Amino acid sequence: MNAAAEELYSLLVPLSEDRLIVPRACVAEVVRFSQAEKQEGSHDWMMGTINWNGRALPVISFEGAVGKEVPVVTGRTRVVVFYANTGKLKIGYFGVLTQGFPQLVRVNRDVLKLESKDGWPEGAPVHCRVRMINEFPMIPNLEQVEAMLATEMLQA
Repeated sequence: MNAAAEELYSLLVPLSEDRLIVPRACVAEVVRFSQAEKQEGSHDWMMGTINWNGRALPVISFEGAVGKEVPVVTGRTRVVVFYANTGKLKIGYFGVLTQGFPQLVRVNRDVLKLESKDGWPEGAPVHCRVRMINEFPMIPNLEQVEAMLATEMLQA
């Protein structure tokens, strides 16, 4: 197998005090955050829904989902639109707040090492934290994010 086949195009998604790393293929697009329509009684991490291509896109704060403070929305705030792959969300997509534009990176076994599987509250949507040269991004559990959103949308 050649080296190019073992590389994965990924995105480093900037959060308020951290970063996520996700495969590029998981992301549909990055859009400007517009005022979300929040439903009464929803969790703090549930930012609400925004209009995206004529659809009501559910948007979360990843920081809030892992038990941290939900960041203040600024002019730099964007929404990373992810493909929903479990079938639990009828719309087929969901959004995660980001503090700026994601950075495209190529990763392979040589640059990506497991750092930690701990450090989050039980039930947090995180697989692990990795070390990538001088970065320590988290690998999110996107399936768990979908399940959290599906539950939240039924209860709200």
